[in-house]
Amino acid sequence: MTHTGRVLANALWLQAGWWLCVLGAQRPWLLLLLIPGLALHLCLTPDTQGEIKAMLRVTLAGCLLDSVLGAAGVFAFDTVPLPLWLALMWLVLASGMRHSLAWLSRKWGIAALLGAAGAPPAYVAGARLAGVELPLGEITTWLLLAPIWAAALPLLLRLATRR
Repeated sequence: MTHTGRVLANALWLQAGWWLCVLGAQRPWLLLLLIPGLALHLCLTPDTQGEIKAMLRVTLAGCLLDSVLGAAGVFAFDTVPLPLWLALMWLVLASGMRHSLAWLSRKWGIAALLGAAGAPPAYVAGARLAGVELPLGEITTWLLLAPIWAAALPLLLRLATRR
């Protein structure tokens, strides 16, 4: 598979993985479908060991971020520190950091804008589909997440490319 083909496949995987995770909150068997997707991702990755390390760093950082937001009352999860489907969503997102999202690592301003503009609606939509309560309300949650993600996305990209 060509580099362009791998990047496109990775972008499609990120979308499919997001849906599997969010819908898996109500139908946990869907989360099992992540296993072949992640396995295929790792098979298509030229540097499997580096990819695994990057994915673990980003996933741990993301889980910490959402755990803190949950503890602060931004989200009301049914499990502590966060549900399995959300931790798996971080793993899916992490699998794109060095691939379909890699171009953002060279464009921090655009990464910040995309983080601020893209993450809040993804969280709000995901919360609706997964049955996660937003105690502060959708608009306040959106406004709170925008600056957090303006900083988080560039930092996560940096974390993914760290050697």
